[in-house]
Amino acid sequence: MNLNETLKYVGKDYPIHDAMSKVRGELLYTGDLKMQNMLYAKLLLSPIAHGVIKRIDTSKAESLPGVVKVFTHFNSPNVKYNRYRTAPGQGNCEYDQYLFSKKVRFVGDRIAAVVATSMEIAKKAVRLIDVEFDELPALCNVEVALENKDVKIHEKGNLLAEYEYEIGNRVQEQDSVTVETKVDTQRIHHSAMERHVCIANFDSLGRLTIWSPCQGAFGIRTVVADLLGLNYNKVRVIKTPMGGSFGGKQESILEPIVAFLARETKRPVKLEFDRTESIVATMTRAATKLNIKTTFSKDGKMLACDMKNILDAGAYATHAISYISVNMGDITRLYRVPYVRYSAKSVYTNTVISGGMRGWGSPEFFTAVEVHMNQAAKTLQIDPVELRLKNLVHPYDVDNLKKLSLGNARIIECLKKGVEEFKWYERYNKPKTNGRYRRGIGFACGGHSNGKYGKPVEFSTMNLKMNEDGTFDLNTGLHDQGCGTITSMKIIVGEVLGIDPDLINVMEADTATSPYDLGTYATRVTYVCGRCAYNVAKATKGKILDIASIMLQTAKQYLETDNGYVWEKGNDEHKVSFKEIATAALTKYSINIDMTVTYQANSNPGGYGAHFTEVEVDTFTGLVRVIDYLAVHDVGRAINRCMVEGQIQGAIQNGIGYALCEQVEVNSKGRVMSDSFKNYHLINAVDMPEVKVSLLEYGGDEGPFGAKGIGETAIVPVAGAVINAINNALDTNLTHLPLTPEKILASLNLR
Repeated sequence: MNLNETLKYVGKDYPIHDAMSKVRGELLYTGDLKMQNMLYAKLLLSPIAHGVIKRIDTSKAESLPGVVKVFTHFNSPNVKYNRYRTAPGQGNCEYDQYLFSKKVRFVGDRIAAVVATSMEIAKKAVRLIDVEFDELPALCNVEVALENKDVKIHEKGNLLAEYEYEIGNRVQEQDSVTVETKVDTQRIHHSAMERHVCIANFDSLGRLTIWSPCQGAFGIRTVVADLLGLNYNKVRVIKTPMGGSFGGKQESILEPIVAFLARETKRPVKLEFDRTESIVATMTRAATKLNIKTTFSKDGKMLACDMKNILDAGAYATHAISYISVNMGDITRLYRVPYVRYSAKSVYTNTVISGGMRGWGSPEFFTAVEVHMNQAAKTLQIDPVELRLKNLVHPYDVDNLKKLSLGNARIIECLKKGVEEFKWYERYNKPKTNGRYRRGIGFACGGHSNGKYGKPVEFSTMNLKMNEDGTFDLNTGLHDQGCGTITSMKIIVGEVLGIDPDLINVMEADTATSPYDLGTYATRVTYVCGRCAYNVAKATKGKILDIASIMLQTAKQYLETDNGYVWEKGNDEHKVSFKEIATAALTKYSINIDMTVTYQANSNPGGYGAHFTEVEVDTFTGLVRVIDYLAVHDVGRAINRCMVEGQIQGAIQNGIGYALCEQVEVNSKGRVMSDSFKNYHLINAVDMPEVKVSLLEYGGDEGPFGAKGIGETAIVPVAGAVINAINNALDTNLTHLPLTPEKILASLNLR
């Protein structure tokens, strides 16, 4: 799309659509909702990592006044399901989980649910349930799980899935240099302000309604309906306002349980986790062990790359098969590599379940790649910037794995601009000091997809209706996570129609009334759904002009429109308002201006960023302070500039925590040691440096007005940049995340 066109609304700064109601405390989240005759559920979670339930006595809990019923594996569906599934027939889904299992597989596994008339009674009743276990050995890391073939976490064994893939042809050169790096990444918690919560009701007509702050209402419907044996038209999922997700609410975690409890009790049921339950009993970013071995020519060209990845799936499969398969093509999205050999394993362990998190594998993968590239630069004695520039992808290169164009990929421009704005060489060539406080700089590159095109069919459907007063309703299957999706759609439609975005109401997902949409995943919303909004607005504008042409007695090609009016070119006195058009269409011409459009994506370009940072390391305490940060991103076109910048700033805070301190730590017995914010350490506002954001807007792809997504891309380079800066400060090769003070001090003492 033409970046030279003058735009009235796109590229300006807008608050998110519900900002005022949030500030005033008026917005009702799911946890705030109360329904007539509502019941409250509380789960009994396993205190052990692995074992078979020998005996479970619920009699004391059931006799407590106010307890309606207690559910266990004895009185719940004996049906396996996969909570990650988004559509019937979806591949890479291992069905290995029950609502309540006779065999527990991690500390936090579901044993029972109490449904009571109040939360206080439900909590008290849970403590009265007596369970006796036949305890089994706890296999709490991937090495132990793979070695111990006699103890099977699931019947099929502890190896969940395995992939091996080769891309291209291995290039042989004399005097080539091979560099190998091993990087371990850790589990982390999504840390959304809103904890996991869901409400469900099963009415007298056999209709199930679920209220959930989710990322995929239609996906939840397919999981719940199939699990409970209900027709899809009897299951309604309503997406409610969300207090943050970062990927933590993309799976059907609470919804199947609450739906079952509501069906059995025939009353509304609410289940809300506390912070500890949200950490130990939902999902985390997966822990990985990555080994990267790259062969370079003497002058730094990548000739071949061999990668091995072992992913800790935790106790159940959910997404873990897809996760390792998606990582196969990540490196060819960023670097020109003639030959790639990728092998990966997903391994069951008796630990908290792994799941998707912002970036969906890219942060852990590219952290390893970018730390590896810095080590390669040191080995080859080549400047780390120059090494990247020799190998980064160019605009419209073809991804060797998916055989798709990477679009107008501008990672080289991101890197060059960052080098200039950060004054990289001036800082890089500065002499190092050997005092207590040591400073270092680092950078990293990263990329991410823009949707799912190339695997399943990738499309979005939207309906745009013009009201009698000239305002509009956009009916969508979108899921705003609090990051401004709804506002972006309003801006896109407003720009096309030439009206103030506030005159457009955007509806979110409700499976009973919304057109189908896959959900908020894979950085697809701006690129795919935004383009659908653009197209439906174009179609609606065409219909508006048809009516205006009749009213003004002027051919469409001679009409202009802006600010809610249509007029004859060169004669702005001869005009009609949108309100007049809408009223005339309905009352005079019997025409309903109501358009539905399906947009099917036909491309999946890369979104890119280069991040630069300076850190200060206290060699007495091992503490690291990030003191300066620059993020340069190829966004195609910024739809809502301040929200794009806000997404990047938030991702940097998240990524610094990933590099330095966040960790869901599990001991040898499978118990989570960091199960609350008292001992799960986040980067707070006072820890943050000034973050400078620079946006590159080259357009050239299929997104609305040339836009690409940013929500996940922004976190990809962060940890790699911070780790490279620490290694630069200390002249170390630290690769085991997070780089806690203890690890830094240990590395200094070993020298």
